Amino acid sequence: FDQIKLPEKAQILEVGCGTGALWTSNLERIPPGWKICLSDLSPGMLDQAGENLGKAASRFDYRQVDARQIPFPNGNFDAVIANHMLHHLEKPEQALEEMKRVLKNDGILYASTAGRRNLVELRELLSHFSPVLKDWGMIPNASFTLENGARCLAQFFPQVQLDCYDDALCITEAQPLIDYVCSGRATFSGEELEIFSRFIEGELERRGGRMSISKDAGLFQA
Repeated sequence: FDQIKLPEKAQILEVGCGTGALWTSNLERIPPGWKICLSDLSPGMLDQAGENLGKAASRFDYRQVDARQIPFPNGNFDAVIANHMLHHLEKPEQALEEMKRVLKNDGILYASTAGRRNLVELRELLSHFSPVLKDWGMIPNASFTLENGARCLAQFFPQVQLDCYDDALCITEAQPLIDYVCSGRATFSGEELEIFSRFIEGELERRGGRMSISKDAGLFQA
């Protein structure tokens, strides 16, 4: 949100808004002249976003939208936001072409994503537990990443800038890490979960109760 530089009056589209976290954590900072449309492929996400925004929900419009077919006219928005969503698409170019189309000539795309080294220590830890998990959390090579994002954007935008976030995770409790791994396409049976939980608890204890995990993420402006 700190990077969004727009006039006091602006039309904004967020594609893949999820639960609306970008806005719920910045409600008091949103200029009253911004008209914001939250869109997502999932109607359930849109419902959750509206619920999370509470009394401020009426300040936003909500649309179920496929990023590859954005149902707005050409040159409609001052900014399009794609916050950690483009890497979910097998071919992000189709969505980027649509985002460029609905932007005004001087409009800006804000697109955040992760890099190949995101959570690398966690993947290494999981691969020690089971080789099956060695690719847990990996973004597909053909997707939109810090490494190829500039190249993808340059097909549609004349100017591209990348700002990388200086960030990391410091793990001091086992359970949140266990829950996070289980939420990311790792399924365990009851007995397997107990074994995995003991493994994470043991690793945390072996490292003196602190575990550092790299976050490799950044924001493209195009």
